[in-house]
Amino acid sequence: MTESKITQFKLPNGLLVQLKESHTAPIISHWVWYRVGSRNEIAGKTGISHWVEHMLFKGTEQFPASVSDRLISREGGMWNAFTFLDWTAFFETMPADKIEIALAMESDRMMNCLFDPEEVESERTVIISEREGNDNEPLMRLDEQMQLKAFDRHPYRNEVIGLVEDIKAITRDDLYTHYRRYYAPNNAVLAIAGDFDTDEMIEKVKQYYSPIPASDLTPQPVAQESALTAARHVEIVGPGETTYLRMTYRAPAGNQPDFFAMSVLDSLLSGPSGLNMFGGGNISNKTSRLYRALVEKEITVSVSGDIQATIDPYVYALTMILRPDRTPQEAIAVVDEQIALLQEKPVHLDEVKRAIKQAKAMFAYGSENITNQGFWLGYAEMFDQYAWFEQYMEQMEKVTPQDVMKAARTYLKAEQRVTGVYLPDFSEGETE
Repeated sequence: MTESKITQFKLPNGLLVQLKESHTAPIISHWVWYRVGSRNEIAGKTGISHWVEHMLFKGTEQFPASVSDRLISREGGMWNAFTFLDWTAFFETMPADKIEIALAMESDRMMNCLFDPEEVESERTVIISEREGNDNEPLMRLDEQMQLKAFDRHPYRNEVIGLVEDIKAITRDDLYTHYRRYYAPNNAVLAIAGDFDTDEMIEKVKQYYSPIPASDLTPQPVAQESALTAARHVEIVGPGETTYLRMTYRAPAGNQPDFFAMSVLDSLLSGPSGLNMFGGGNISNKTSRLYRALVEKEITVSVSGDIQATIDPYVYALTMILRPDRTPQEAIAVVDEQIALLQEKPVHLDEVKRAIKQAKAMFAYGSENITNQGFWLGYAEMFDQYAWFEQYMEQMEKVTPQDVMKAARTYLKAEQRVTGVYLPDFSEGETE
């Protein structure tokens, strides 16, 4: 099926393929997205998706780890991977005439990764060290405790890296079983953008990916959450000299209509969030309400908001670094005051238009180069469809002052908030 900007088709083994031909530069970005992340993990196995991502870089018989890295680097390409709540993604961006390296390597590691026991143990040490590093970061420590407060049952309550006791207990067979179950064509999206002929690329995709068998993938139910019935609070005391404040509220899923109103509200309240986790532009938040009320009034050093497009309702987060002579209670009072203003009367149309313009600019900056275009081809399919990306600008333009007020009333209720404070004990040990 061919749409205005992309060619989309599905192989008999279930692999969804998205191709976007673009001749703006002689490069091609090749992405494989798997519908598996921390959302798909069970108690005792947290962090297993992140660990499997690491193991896929340990090589196959055809492409040992050292060979793959040299191949990519020698040809002037780059590659990386990411594990998130709902998905795991691998990408290579290569000179256009070298893209078959990516096709061969990625299709091979979809089914032929070795999971050598020695490599598993080596990577266990690496991930435990990474986890311990997170434990030394004030905001990461705070975020983990707040996630546990924000969700009682849903796997979103767990950090992607997993619990240290699970990392210590997961076996090689656990990892390999997870790999064989989820890292399969019928659970994946192949997204390729760049300088190629579409008909030729279709044949190459069929050549490399058609022989891979589908997995026996029975959907696992995910425990859903009801609304919080009372405000929750987390307080951590630890090394350093900086006080951090974070406030989270339940947010709509990425495919819900309210997501766009919340995105405009975010832009207006704290500055636009960058949805492209791979990278994009940087739009100043100095015109946002909370910047003017907190930073300019010298209550906080900074303020930022964050909303992510997810399969299930996740959280909208506000994060602040306090000035040394200010208290969390002062900042909370200002945030509550600003949210109450949004809930009580519609915002002036000009302010909404400015917030929309800034959010659209952030979105555009995160969509312009070939690697980012490959990102969006697959990312939007993780929580909706590529049409979500194509219609983003139009949907944002439809948001009205009344929509923003309704979103503030629906989602930013103080009695359904998790508030977290990191208080320094002024000892050494904070990681910059």
